[in-house]
Amino acid sequence: MLANLNEVLLPARQNGYGVGLFNTVNLELARGVLRAAEELRSPVIIGTAEILLPSGPLEDLAPLIVSMADRASVPVVVHYDHGLTFEKCMEALKLGFTSVMYDCSTDSYEENVRKVAELAKIAHCFGATVEAELGHVGDNQEAGGREAEMPEAYYTDPAQAKDFIEKTQADALAIAVGTAHGAYKFKPKLDFERIRTIADMVHVPLVLHGGSGLSEEDFKKSIGCGISKVNIFTDINIAAAKAAEQAWKEGKTCLTDIIPYQVEAVSAAAKVKMRIFGSENRSREV
Repeated sequence: MLANLNEVLLPARQNGYGVGLFNTVNLELARGVLRAAEELRSPVIIGTAEILLPSGPLEDLAPLIVSMADRASVPVVVHYDHGLTFEKCMEALKLGFTSVMYDCSTDSYEENVRKVAELAKIAHCFGATVEAELGHVGDNQEAGGREAEMPEAYYTDPAQAKDFIEKTQADALAIAVGTAHGAYKFKPKLDFERIRTIADMVHVPLVLHGGSGLSEEDFKKSIGCGISKVNIFTDINIAAAKAAEQAWKEGKTCLTDIIPYQVEAVSAAAKVKMRIFGSENRSREV
């Protein structure tokens, strides 16, 4: 069944567990994630990110995942992740996405507030929710640059976070606390106290980007400090690729024979995360 972020994340925030966003670019990834959610009776968030559109165009992917989410027996948010332009966020809303992230984190604070507030008003008219980012979650491909030398300079300021939510009316906030997108080259060091402080100061669910590659301890401690949504892509992307390789080694030379391997591998990887996040058997709370 379709849901928005508030319907899934507010119970998670209240009851101290996390819900995973698993980005998808094709049918195999989506099937694997939804199979895991239904088997574990877990609420889930699926979607895609603007940077991933070359691998799965929005107009092609949207009808598939929106329909699959609507038919699911557990609550499913269809989320447009890291929308970089107003136009693409609007396209996602018109295609049936129930949530969008408008990432204006590289803009000035004032411009970030203005853009997010504008989109939030429109999205709420669709019955959809908006996630924003404050601070800047880096990219592991950029490791060794300025962000690696002075990571705290890019972290989310707690007082600013409170002001930001009050001015924008965003429904969820992605915060920069030491994670990065992609595969980690170095062991991340998360600022758990900052998570706890921000969670105490804002009334909306907090989001942890760059979840792939974090330890089970990092996940559980982050959620315990106030994270309600964790973003995952690299882990399930690699799982699908390795499954295809294994299928080939076993003599499966046709795509139709390889697909079941990929779906099962993605499902298994997603289940691991759902159990760590504590969302198993939580669908009835939504």
